[in-house]
Amino acid sequence: MIRPYVLADTNWKHLKDENLELAVLPWGATEAHNYHLPYATDTIEGTAIAEEAGRLAWEKGAKVIILPTIPFGVNTGQKDIYLDINLNPSTQLAMLRDILTVLDRQGIKKFMLLNSHGGNNWKAIIRELGLEFPEMFLCVSHWFKLADASNIFENPGDHAGEMETSMLLHLAPKLVLPGKEWGTGKERKNSIKAFEEGWTWTERPWSKISKDTGVGNPKEATAEKGKAFFGIICQKMAQLFIDIAKSNRDELYE
Repeated sequence: MIRPYVLADTNWKHLKDENLELAVLPWGATEAHNYHLPYATDTIEGTAIAEEAGRLAWEKGAKVIILPTIPFGVNTGQKDIYLDINLNPSTQLAMLRDILTVLDRQGIKKFMLLNSHGGNNWKAIIRELGLEFPEMFLCVSHWFKLADASNIFENPGDHAGEMETSMLLHLAPKLVLPGKEWGTGKERKNSIKAFEEGWTWTERPWSKISKDTGVGNPKEATAEKGKAFFGIICQKMAQLFIDIAKSNRDELYE
């Protein structure tokens, strides 16, 4: 079945007379996720959330289009982990500039980046592109910050833990190794207190903080938890799509 809100599915016959309100670009990563989850974990999650939220929003009248997911993200802290693919922020800026040039030229003035990878940091990029495309509304959403995971998970984890493992058990169970293969996701903390308190930052060298590339123990993960969390995320994301699509940029602030 062709989904008219997914650019990769739809066709020129449908789009040639369409008047779209919002373009959404999922942006993932290609990186190891503990021993047991696929390298495409972030991309699978971001794509599934964007497409399901797009369906819900489309069915409520929002003219949204989901662009093909970008599968590579910033992995500068994982340069020694085999086949973790890195895109530098400057490369992301160049790619995004080209995409926005097309959308702006063709009259799609609202754009949302649906971020699915913690290493991608979009604020500075969005600020810079906002000056270059003054007629466009640009924003970024991080789906993993959208809902309180503690309501569903015992220990959500930061990377390939209970939350992400549950999501993949729901979305792509055939790509998840059996439980006996799961690492514990034990994280080694920075010995300087300020970094752990969050008011000072340095990039985490991934192979030094985690033996199995995970952060957070996945042992309590289940497909049922993943399904419940996925449903909550998609409902909230769909409402965001609708709100942006129907908004008047000049009347956003009351």
